[in-house]
Amino acid sequence: MSNHPELPEPKAAHIEKHFNTAGPNIASLHYELDPLVRIDQHMIEDLIAQQRYFVLHAPRQTGKTTCLLAMRDYLNAQEKFAALYVNIEGAQAARNNVAGAVSGMVSNIAREAMRTLQASAIEDQREQLLARGAFDALGATLQLLSSSVNKPVVLFLDEVDSLIGDSLISLLRQIRSGYQNRPKSFPQSIVLCGIRDVRDYRMTTSDGEVITGGSAFNIKAESLRLGNFSREELLALYAQHTAATGQQFTPEAIEVAWVATQGQPWLVNALAEQAVWKTPENRDRSIVIDEAKMRAAREALILRNDSHLDQLVDKLKEPRVREVIEPMLTGQISAPNDADRQYLLDLGLIRQSATGLEPANGIYTEVLPRVLSATAQSFIHIDMLKSSWKGIDGRLNPAQFMANFFAFWLAQGEAMMNTVKYHEAAPTLVLMAYLQRVVNGAGRIEREYAAGSGRMDLLVVHNDVRMAIEVKVWRDKQPNPLAEGVLQLDGYLARHALPDGFLVIFDQRTHAPEWLERMSVEQLSSESGRSVVVMRG
Repeated sequence: MSNHPELPEPKAAHIEKHFNTAGPNIASLHYELDPLVRIDQHMIEDLIAQQRYFVLHAPRQTGKTTCLLAMRDYLNAQEKFAALYVNIEGAQAARNNVAGAVSGMVSNIAREAMRTLQASAIEDQREQLLARGAFDALGATLQLLSSSVNKPVVLFLDEVDSLIGDSLISLLRQIRSGYQNRPKSFPQSIVLCGIRDVRDYRMTTSDGEVITGGSAFNIKAESLRLGNFSREELLALYAQHTAATGQQFTPEAIEVAWVATQGQPWLVNALAEQAVWKTPENRDRSIVIDEAKMRAAREALILRNDSHLDQLVDKLKEPRVREVIEPMLTGQISAPNDADRQYLLDLGLIRQSATGLEPANGIYTEVLPRVLSATAQSFIHIDMLKSSWKGIDGRLNPAQFMANFFAFWLAQGEAMMNTVKYHEAAPTLVLMAYLQRVVNGAGRIEREYAAGSGRMDLLVVHNDVRMAIEVKVWRDKQPNPLAEGVLQLDGYLARHALPDGFLVIFDQRTHAPEWLERMSVEQLSSESGRSVVVMRG
């Protein structure tokens, strides 16, 4: 017998949940909203009962995989169907090598069938299936899957639009080929999941033939889009943290979070995670997350440039993205073709508002000009920034601030515009680069813009001082924007209850006066009596 007293069983450590920003949600680790509610479980059940093939699409990191896994588990628990989730993103590496892509997809289906359905038939016959050739092996695999389980198969294929060219065409056509054999010899229902609707795929075969997604997969019954969180859902998600820890979010903090994210799920989670976990002083759950703390979390999230925002930045390099984004920055009327507009909507980069196309949320609104003016910012050295923009009390002096900018513009503007790849928006971006460089860490810039508005509105907030700037660009075949600009600025000042502001007009006409001759400053009064300083450059 041991002489040592029996030790008590160790207590399980309490694990505080987090806001998830990586991969599917795990209920024991993450706060989450009901994924079956988010994807309209009942509509999906109806489509499956009708033996329909359909599409579920949404921008990256909106919770698609979490929702698909939840639906798979729900269907399997009902024991009416054999539901299988398969991520085929790995086949992307094969590109137009159809044999390699199909082999990867068959292997993934075999692995998931064994793990989820305890069905080994595909793995047992994998070599024979692949021997049927790249343009038949996948269809034969789905046929074998359907005949080897004793229930109708529901297949969720995720990351379908990560495939390209011949590989994607082959997948869609092999599915279409077996469609008429459902449900006994082919899946009763197949759900294709990705960023874009299959009708918007534009595919080119290796020999140059252009094939649209609709023609390669014309059996789609519905196209469902997984949306952002509503304001109520954002509040409900944050309330889970409050219920679990006691840490409160003020209404003002919730408002900042809503404007910053517009419910984009990754941003909603990442912003809260930054506020309550990644800001060490806020880990004390007695600390209330107020407006200032949420704004600080927003800024930290932008500066951290996580993969989600990095992907956004990468997209800005694409010509079709530029065609839509650049007019937003200049306020010009934009008429992008429907395919490009839909592409950006599907990516979640933009949204359609009452005033036109605009960035999808406040964080993207901030990230776009920061990224596009980053090179200009890097060339604005500290010795170019005069310190006289502050008064003796340390507060922002708007008139001196703008005078300093125009001195900078006179000396450096032409060179700085060459650092900006979005040429039409270059003057506006250089101004924002200067503003960002000056107020960085000591204030913020709030931006309002939309294609077709004819302007960009900027509100510089520095401690308790607010400075309103309206930017207009005068281009060929356009009238002098002065009168319209004063009227528009007057409305902007009224909304912010400000008595005065600045109208900046950049003359970009082909036959504009010489650089030095463009520069002028005059003071006017709007119809409502507000003071407007007009600065031309």
